[in-house]
Amino acid sequence: MRLSDYTDYTLRVLMYCAAHRDRLVTIAEIADGHQVSKNHLMKIVNDLARQGVIETTRGRGGGLRLLKAPADVRVGDVVRDAETDFRLVECFDAASDTCTLTPRCRLKGVMRAAMKAWFAELDRVTLADIAGPMPANAVRVALPVGRAKRR
Repeated sequence: MRLSDYTDYTLRVLMYCAAHRDRLVTIAEIADGHQVSKNHLMKIVNDLARQGVIETTRGRGGGLRLLKAPADVRVGDVVRDAETDFRLVECFDAASDTCTLTPRCRLKGVMRAAMKAWFAELDRVTLADIAGPMPANAVRVALPVGRAKRR
């Protein structure tokens, strides 16, 4: 399974906010730090604000910050809220399933169990577990500017 760029960037925004809880951060700051498009991050920040995970302040001196404690934000919940499609195989969606093996295939059960285990692991981890202050000498890795999926 591969996370969409949208989910990847959502996690990065939350991790950045968690690592800088002592102040407001800006979209421009996060975009520059991760070399990600500001436009993509604006969509993500708006979604996170609507969900009540972050608060935003407009105007001079504005920015964003976490509304919840990092220990109260489960990674599994973030992934569920950000991703749009968890159909690992065609037969996960009865409306579009045209596979002739569906009536006797056991793959669907295996894939469902794997996804359940994957989410169980993600649900064990909180934002506090994966975010922390960046060391001053940390090397930043340039990421390609991609297209964030819109939900």
